[in-house]
Amino acid sequence: MLQLKNITKNYLSGDNEVQALKGIDIEFRENEFVSILGQSGCGKTTLLNIIGGLDRYTSGDLIINGKSTKEFKDKDWDTYRNHSVGFVFQSYNLIPHQTVLANVELALTISGVGKAERKKKAIEALQKVGLGDQLNKKPNQMSGGQMQRVAIARALVNDPDILLADEPTGALDSKTSVQVMEILKEISKDRLIIMVTHNPELAKKYSSRIVKLLDGKIIDDSNPYKSSEEDVKKARNKKDKSGKASMKFTTAVRLSLNNLMTKKGRTFLTSFAGSIGIIGIALILSLSHGMQSYINRVEEDTLSSYPLTIQEASIDVTSMLEAMMGNGEKEEHNDNKIYSRPIVNNILETVSTKLQTNNLEELKKYLESGDTDIKNYINAIQYEYNLNLNIYKQNEDKTYQQVNPSKVFDELGFGEMMESRQSTSSMMSGSMTMTQTDVWNEMLDNQNLLQSQYDVLAGKWPTKYNEVVLIVDENNEVSDYTLYSLGIKDIKELNESMEKIKNKEKVEAGESESYSYDDLLNYKFKILLNTDYYKESGNTWQDMSNDDEYMKNVVDNAEEITIVGIIKPNEENVSSSGAGMIGYTKELKEYVINKINETEIVKEQKENPNINVFTGIEFPENQNSSFDYSQLTDEQRMYMATLSEAELAELMKNYAENSTATYDSNLSTLGVVDLNKPSTINIYPKDFESKDMITTRISEYNDKQTNDGKEENVITYTDIVGVMMSSVSTIINVISYVLIAFVGISLVVSSIMIGIITYISVLERTKEIGILRSIGASKKDVSRVFNAETLIIGLVAGLIGIVVTLLLNIPINMIIKSIVGISNISKLPTAGAIILVVISVGLTMIAGLIPARFAAKRDPVEALRTE
Repeated sequence: MLQLKNITKNYLSGDNEVQALKGIDIEFRENEFVSILGQSGCGKTTLLNIIGGLDRYTSGDLIINGKSTKEFKDKDWDTYRNHSVGFVFQSYNLIPHQTVLANVELALTISGVGKAERKKKAIEALQKVGLGDQLNKKPNQMSGGQMQRVAIARALVNDPDILLADEPTGALDSKTSVQVMEILKEISKDRLIIMVTHNPELAKKYSSRIVKLLDGKIIDDSNPYKSSEEDVKKARNKKDKSGKASMKFTTAVRLSLNNLMTKKGRTFLTSFAGSIGIIGIALILSLSHGMQSYINRVEEDTLSSYPLTIQEASIDVTSMLEAMMGNGEKEEHNDNKIYSRPIVNNILETVSTKLQTNNLEELKKYLESGDTDIKNYINAIQYEYNLNLNIYKQNEDKTYQQVNPSKVFDELGFGEMMESRQSTSSMMSGSMTMTQTDVWNEMLDNQNLLQSQYDVLAGKWPTKYNEVVLIVDENNEVSDYTLYSLGIKDIKELNESMEKIKNKEKVEAGESESYSYDDLLNYKFKILLNTDYYKESGNTWQDMSNDDEYMKNVVDNAEEITIVGIIKPNEENVSSSGAGMIGYTKELKEYVINKINETEIVKEQKENPNINVFTGIEFPENQNSSFDYSQLTDEQRMYMATLSEAELAELMKNYAENSTATYDSNLSTLGVVDLNKPSTINIYPKDFESKDMITTRISEYNDKQTNDGKEENVITYTDIVGVMMSSVSTIINVISYVLIAFVGISLVVSSIMIGIITYISVLERTKEIGILRSIGASKKDVSRVFNAETLIIGLVAGLIGIVVTLLLNIPINMIIKSIVGISNISKLPTAGAIILVVISVGLTMIAGLIPARFAAKRDPVEALRTE
């Protein structure tokens, strides 16, 4: 039951107010066919729109089933239009980019009806109007009569109580008009139909009631109706049609997608324009991520090659560099004088104040104790000691040459210079050795890590203390320096070249030589202990290193070392710092240390800590004192009397050289080391993050020592590699952020452009907005449709940007590899790609919020009038 009580409707036309309806009072039966006649502008369509909830009355009351609508909110009107009212318009008002079936289904979709039921009802409605075989056609493929029947099916599909028809035959020929009217006549048997028409003949023929309007007032009603109290009570008890009208987001997406597909070219160009900023940022991210990945690989491998190094003698390199660069405080000099800047003195002052001795014995205890979880972050710990491996190799003439420590620079006359440089570099805690002259290197005590970074070309990994491997580089090469040092190449060639240089003769460039794996596998060396150079003579021990016969005999009987494998850094290994080396195991080092401690000379020195075993006399209290003949015992004097002049001269030389010796220096000369007192600790983190955890644990160790009053145990070191890598990463990040900021401008511009295009789409789809509102779509639903459109554009733009970036990365990587030899440096991270797509969607949706809001606020009546 529908009642209008004193309904008025006023419009503003400029500064003037126009009254379209003037106190309309009318009631309608639940099922009748009412035609409203009147001249144009008399208020017929306005009355229809107010009854249908598209327009709001200025005053009065519209009563639906005994309930006033004065307190209705927007959502109540939306539900009313969706469940209780169906509209049929003169211009059909079908959505052109939707199929016939989809147009009819739309009202059900907004009602929240399930897909299967929705399709079934829509087909039944179309069959009722004779269009069961036209389901998949688009409106532009149909005649006017067919489109009007689709509109009727859409109006009926939700089984409304009221069907409102605004000039339903106005655009049809007479034959088709009759067909439409017959359908409406049939429908009026079980529901209320209110039709606005200019055709009085059709109204008289098909209507059960004719209402005439003039100047906004009812002037005639052929079959008036006045409800009784019983009718009102019955209407109030009538069950409301449940369900809130609400469009699902998937429906909004489908509507927008269909609309965009009708304008494929514009949609693609819009999306591509929006993707330009995404492409720029994605390329920057690709390069940044690729560079960071490469740096991470370098860091990881560098950590296995250049570990966190803590030396017994340490200096803060940062302070040293600051001293070299100046402290940044410069005094202004305005007079005509020249002033000195004390850089050298500052460096010396830094050395004197910052040089610190680390108690590595305590640190070793801490690392090996169960008081810390530091081992969870460590691949390996390497303890170095002040111990050289004395390695010899037999020549073809059965003589021996020392191959470690290397004598190559000694042969070239550079020995003293190299020793000076190495001694200087050893003062720098955490710094890498400035010049590596020895080619024998201890490998990490972590077989899994070694196997992950090196491939075995021939032979096997060492399994015994006297087995070693030759490490070649990624091109299967070793330097000629290594070959000369190992005695594989004859060092006489270098001597000949040096002679040519002295004589100012040209030295030809060396030619590359090749060796088979079999040439180098099972290559033999001999290892001597420091104590092997000394022979007991009377009550003293003499250095016999210059006695060829003695040395030959010692080397002949020395422990044999064998190359059992040839290894090569694999693709996971970036720095390859150990290439061109002989790698030996920790077991060899421990073997040498233990054997030295078992020798007689060491035992004798330890049993007599006050007596110098090389001279047989007590260590001098004053280190600057000269040799005192009176300190010799009678036995020593008698022994000296039996020596020849040459032997006596050698003995006196031995006394002179040992006149300043101490107990500790003698043990050092003999190679005696305490395994609990390393000279250097190398800590190899699992990864860069683990390195940070290790430095944190060391800081905690330092804090504990300080709190316990043991400042002498505080550790000082400088992580040069970490600082360098972090600096490079920071530079790359800063550059990336700056570039992203610039490219981000294009994202903002494209977002504004998409906002403008969305606004144009709103203008183009104004009638569609009116149609949606007429079948019960809320303002939020309309807004959701355009938000879905911007979402689709943003998603397509993001995907285009990612795909184009992936394609561009192919030639970019090829170019970079051809220039610097690094592959896959431009690599877009998966997470970055997903985030960029999300950003693209987010920005376009933000850009479309204002146009979508504008669309939602459009007056549905005005929207339906738009062509």
